[in-house]
Amino acid sequence: MRIGVDIGGTNIAVGLVDMDGKIVATGSRPAEPKRGYAAIAKDIAEISLELVKRCGLDVSQIESMGIGVPGVADNEKGIVLRAVNLYWTKVPLVKEIHKYIDVPINMDNDANVAALAEGVFGAGRGTNSSVTITLGTGVGSGFILNGKVFNGSHHFAPELGHIVIGDNGVLCNCGKVGCLETFASATALIREGKKAVMKNSDSLILKLAGGEIESITAKNVIDAARQFDETAMLIFNDYVKYLAIGIVNIINILDPEVVIIGGGVANAGDFLLKPLKEEVSKNILFKDLPYADIRKAELGNDAGIIGAAIL
Repeated sequence: MRIGVDIGGTNIAVGLVDMDGKIVATGSRPAEPKRGYAAIAKDIAEISLELVKRCGLDVSQIESMGIGVPGVADNEKGIVLRAVNLYWTKVPLVKEIHKYIDVPINMDNDANVAALAEGVFGAGRGTNSSVTITLGTGVGSGFILNGKVFNGSHHFAPELGHIVIGDNGVLCNCGKVGCLETFASATALIREGKKAVMKNSDSLILKLAGGEIESITAKNVIDAARQFDETAMLIFNDYVKYLAIGIVNIINILDPEVVIIGGGVANAGDFLLKPLKEEVSKNILFKDLPYADIRKAELGNDAGIIGAAIL
């Protein structure tokens, strides 16, 4: 049995995970990051010990603990180098947790551990290399190469959301213009939906948002496109085009077996995946050779815990 920990800016989620990637028990507490890292480390240990006891186990039966952190982690040193939303810089998290529970601990970025879960037990199971892309507020990503998480020489890779794919005049939160995140996130759909209805208030997008521009969601834009609203269809088609550019770039660089799409936008299912696959096929370099299949993520919110556990 292993322990998986998913640290978010809002909650700390902990799970006991068996060798088949099944979560057998979970617990959580509010993160309240302004308390400092020591309080969060203690919470992680306490929740873990509660779960072990609840399942009738002893700590000696726990093989390891894995932690997904919303930032940059140096696993070899057990230090979280940077986690902006937690207000952490060079935090010795592993050492702090070891004050309360003595098990081997591994850490990585939360997107990387979710990608590991999808690659091993989710949409990428049976493969040796996969890329997971999450389409939410931003564009997150994780690479599994030759069966291992790839996080680069300095622990902050991959940042697929911040490759520049065009000049749309939109300033990304990272300070650059034209990042994939500004084209292919849920935030991008919302931004373009709001702009569009200001020019065309008859669009179904606005109706689905209850007539309130500030209430427009990515789902409103997608649902309007499903119903053949011309304004929404233009936005969605552009969205697919630019997401495909990002995916083609990654396929050309890494040649993974599968590209897995997760996050809220992925809930559009085949409405997104079918045109996305078509657009990728038009732009792939070697059209006469096999290339990565594109699939929807399967594990949802469980991916963080499962991936952390199998680090």
